[in-house]
Amino acid sequence: MEKELDRRSFLKATALTGAALFIGDIFPSRGYAQSTAAIPESEKIIITVITDNLADATRPHYKIARRHLGTGSFLERALHAEHGLSYHVETTVNGQPHQFLFDFATDFQGVKRNIELLKIDFKKIEALALSHDHFDHQAALVDLLKAKQNEIPKGIPFYVGEQFFVGTYVKTPDGNVASLLALKKEDIESLGLLKIVETRVPTPIVPGAFFTGKVERVTEYEKIPTAFVAKIGDQVVQEEFPGEQAIVMNAKGKGLVVLSGCAHRGIVNTVKHAQRISGTDKVHAVIGGFHLTGAKPEVIQKTIADIKAIKPDYIVPTHCTGFEAISEFAREMPDQFILNTAGTRYIITV
Repeated sequence: MEKELDRRSFLKATALTGAALFIGDIFPSRGYAQSTAAIPESEKIIITVITDNLADATRPHYKIARRHLGTGSFLERALHAEHGLSYHVETTVNGQPHQFLFDFATDFQGVKRNIELLKIDFKKIEALALSHDHFDHQAALVDLLKAKQNEIPKGIPFYVGEQFFVGTYVKTPDGNVASLLALKKEDIESLGLLKIVETRVPTPIVPGAFFTGKVERVTEYEKIPTAFVAKIGDQVVQEEFPGEQAIVMNAKGKGLVVLSGCAHRGIVNTVKHAQRISGTDKVHAVIGGFHLTGAKPEVIQKTIADIKAIKPDYIVPTHCTGFEAISEFAREMPDQFILNTAGTRYIITV
């Protein structure tokens, strides 16, 4: 009975989100500004970093971080790391666990190996979600789906943001425009495994975990690099990443957990947006790519100052945050900082 009630609550939340989507389609700017999400509290949240830019087989457990120790020889349990990012997320709401995958990194063989070493059971996956359409978050997806097609529950949703399948590009130093490997909608649909759900506003992925919807930009310094471009017909314009999504969860008695892919629209903007849509100011953890690699020192310092003002209990910069910014977070926020490594599980409980 408890599980059925939980399912009803989730379906009700999904229906309400559908209504918000409809309003957003009629009044786009009003829909974004007024969208909120009643995010149920999770008694337990587990975020497993399937892969990231750094692997360290000797790093110890630390605070909420549990490192992959594995069994067998060091070679047998060694994890794959790459310029890419992938997560497995589990929430427990009203005693019921729910699982989904968020982002899928680049190298199929490496991602698949890590999934097997980390003992992630695809039969328990309830949804898939993708932060944005860049190769380092999605290139392994199609091959992974093919490899796991007999394990993935048929018809589960695959959540993406608005304008996801239009393609995304980068302007190279020589002035050319290169594709960042757009994921093709037909490649997903042809597998007959997933139901594609394109979202514009805060949307439940599983009970206890929401897409943020379009992140509103409120800081003056978090600017999208001009190298990122989009195509509108024959025109090349500045990419704004309107559909890039982060995940927001609410840990019972502790506050929000914000999980980002790259945060191209700004990690401070992303966290403030999560606070606004959830109606919750307390932030427990901020985890993910902050896209500060190559950023000017003053931008890094402003970002850290604003994150410090938010007062998260933990800060875990990953992937595209960059060495300089990660080092500064470690120096400026030593009590909150955790160095991420591939295979790390972040366990948050009441």
